Amino acid sequence: MIDDLACLMYLLAHDDAAEGPHDRSRTELLVRAAALVDLALRGRLREDGGTVTVAGAQPTGDPVLDGVLRVAAAGHDWKHLVRRHRKRTLTQVEDRLAAAGLITVKTPRTRCGTRRSTVTDPAVPAALHARVSAALHRGGPVTEIPAADGALLALAAAGGIRSVVSRQDQRTLRARIDACTGHLGALAPGLEKAVRALPTTMPVTA
Repeated sequence: MIDDLACLMYLLAHDDAAEGPHDRSRTELLVRAAALVDLALRGRLREDGGTVTVAGAQPTGDPVLDGVLRVAAAGHDWKHLVRRHRKRTLTQVEDRLAAAGLITVKTPRTRCGTRRSTVTDPAVPAALHARVSAALHRGGPVTEIPAADGALLALAAAGGIRSVVSRQDQRTLRARIDACTGHLGALAPGLEKAVRALPTTMPVTA
């Protein structure tokens, strides 16, 4: 089972009716940010005076994460890395999920067309939604939430994925969401700031 955060973020953002992410532009940023969080959790990305640095030279074995590492090696801040190659990263995530048999992808017939994808087993995203919903609603100390689930919750809230974090949740459980986002600051202060800035970075949608 694929467990890297970029792929899990894609599955959370997937909309069956839309045959893909409800908002592809927003999801590009979300999966890119998720890949950065994943690498930070693995200890492969760190922060030095606001600049992202790479720890270790060995590949992760994940083509999406290895691609992010190569770009990060040039020395950038987190916000730059969230935006950099985001379209390519989303396509790579789709390809990885398709290779794993978790989605099927339809290539557009025209150059300006949009890729379409279908989840092959609805139980997979359903279980993922349940995990993140538990992190949001179950109560108890935020410190007891698995780091991956807390990160996905923070990203889903920042990205306005209403199937995960409703508008009511955003209002009534703001403190819990804020605490999960704050935990990213323990990995890297700039990473937390980049995630908090996502709502203003993303295009305005209805």
